[in-house]
Amino acid sequence: MVLNRNPLGAALAALVISAALTGTTLAEFGGNAGLLPAGSELGDEAFDRPLEVFRSEHGGGRKSYLVNLGDVAFSSPLTLGGAARQAGISCNTCHINATTNPRLYIPGLSSRSGTFDTTGHLFNPKADNGVLDPLTIPSLRGAHLLSPYGHDGRTLSLADFVRNVIVNEFAGPEPSQELLSAIVAYIEDVDFAPNRRIGPGGKLTGQLTDAERRGAALFYKPFPHDPGLSCAGCHVPSGAFVDHRQHDVGSGGLFKTPTLLDANFNAPYFHDGRYMSYAQVVSHFDRIFYLGLSALDRQDLVAYLQAIGDADQALVPDTIEAHILEISDFMSVLDTALPDHNVSIAAVTLDTVDREVRELTERFPEQKNSAVTGGSRERVRARGALKELVLSLREIESATRNGRFDEAAAGLVRSRAILAAARPLLEAAEPWSLFNRQIHDAHFAAVRRLNQNAFDPASAPRQRYDAD
Repeated sequence: MVLNRNPLGAALAALVISAALTGTTLAEFGGNAGLLPAGSELGDEAFDRPLEVFRSEHGGGRKSYLVNLGDVAFSSPLTLGGAARQAGISCNTCHINATTNPRLYIPGLSSRSGTFDTTGHLFNPKADNGVLDPLTIPSLRGAHLLSPYGHDGRTLSLADFVRNVIVNEFAGPEPSQELLSAIVAYIEDVDFAPNRRIGPGGKLTGQLTDAERRGAALFYKPFPHDPGLSCAGCHVPSGAFVDHRQHDVGSGGLFKTPTLLDANFNAPYFHDGRYMSYAQVVSHFDRIFYLGLSALDRQDLVAYLQAIGDADQALVPDTIEAHILEISDFMSVLDTALPDHNVSIAAVTLDTVDREVRELTERFPEQKNSAVTGGSRERVRARGALKELVLSLREIESATRNGRFDEAAAGLVRSRAILAAARPLLEAAEPWSLFNRQIHDAHFAAVRRLNQNAFDPASAPRQRYDAD
């Protein structure tokens, strides 16, 4: 889309004035004020999102009801316990699109961004072991190839692993078999982001650089002091770069071999996130296993790891189309739940869709200052269309709760029509929305400054906001 005007100044002024008038902080923008510690960061401000690749859609296929239901449950705070629900946290908060969340940081539960203590007090006091021992948030891409599960690899069943997270780590209710099977189906359907440079047997293909070629040779080379070991012996190229075993690599215990696929996007590294770069990881192995690598050897191994861990496209911009597609996929669960009179599945689906629609609405901020008019009419229309959809969804929820399933089914038809009619209105308002990267970045920069003022007004720099 080519813009013939710059709405940044007017839109940003409205955003900042709105936040300043209401005293809004960063945590409150995420809907978790009063629960998460000051300084918490959930990564809400990221513009680019991990690409979600579904195995079932390879070759033009379609996702099943069970996969879509699993996606709904994965995205729903209702799946977890009371504290997570209050904070608006779901499985997807930590595992964005079933990957990782390198920005997540919760004081008292994180040692650095991208780590989280699953045995802390905040979400399940009964799980608190009294020690700050956070783990990296693992990507779930390619999970169907990566058993056993957990950093220590002690859980063979993905269903058991998921249940433990819900019930024991987050104090959630015992999931029904249908819901548990659906979450497992969803996770197992999410594939690695494609890397065209990886050929049959996990071999690096294409036009290799000299560094990559030398790095590949080092990757397969036996360790000098133990010829039975090599990088490729544990990170088996033909087996998704894992061996399904646990090893002590000098990091404080036995931990399973992590995959190297998509690893460029999974920092920090090691179970506790102690390393931020491949160079640090290679130095660790060189030191612990007496590899005797030269500086050039280390650089070559890093070059090889970067080539293996890369992807043709791992991140995609946040778009209106992506939101509408996800809402539509979630709504498709109702095509089965309503005829089956499955009230519980319909309830969690409608709640999740409602949250998604309200989140989409917030991408089109309200104007709080009548002097600022840039894109006002377009945003009002966009928000109005989405609010109409929210009301329609709540009519479906009421009808379902009261056993009026034919009425609920008719309401679903109306909701889809409302969503379709809303799309051109959303696209018309896009230049003045948070789907505009420039406005998005400026908006969250302003929110961060406001948040700093809320936490420590004396130390916050004086800022002046001008509307152009």
